[in-house]
Amino acid sequence: MLTREEAFSELQKYVKNKNLLKHMLSTEAVMIRLAKHFDQDLDTWGLAGLMHDIDYDDTKDQPQVHGLKGAEILINLGFSEELVHAVKAHNERLGFPRETLLDKALYATDPLTGLIVAGALIRPEKKLAVVDVPFLRKRFDEKAFARGANRQQILACSELGLSLEEFLAFGLEAMQGIAEELEL
Repeated sequence: MLTREEAFSELQKYVKNKNLLKHMLSTEAVMIRLAKHFDQDLDTWGLAGLMHDIDYDDTKDQPQVHGLKGAEILINLGFSEELVHAVKAHNERLGFPRETLLDKALYATDPLTGLIVAGALIRPEKKLAVVDVPFLRKRFDEKAFARGANRQQILACSELGLSLEEFLAFGLEAMQGIAEELEL
């Protein structure tokens, strides 16, 4: 498997959108935080988060294949079957079952990062440091807030044995830890 630095270099060949890269960095950070909580392999979980949307620029207009092209790229780069399966399973349209803890974590984490970013952006400071879990929890129930953050997918955190509040806390903590990189 590639090192994190090698993987990020490969990722930048496929993803040019700065906001998409920030989403992938956010997902990486949250996945690493979850891996620590569940005593899982930090490298595998982090790389799954970092690389999960490697094909998004090519598939954004074809959501029914998003993840399949990414899986091909990741296989060619030498990533494990476990990681590749998680990338395929994160797009529910593909029909791959979420079997492992890694699959379930990546699926729930993907939209969580957008919800947290939206929480920071509506604050006057536009900083993650001023966001807290009660604020996010309240906004979670507002349908007009962060429409693109699929609530049902975020609630799949229950498949990990986590409450929504615990999941929000892990995600927020992880993203606050890389706030400078996210420019938030």
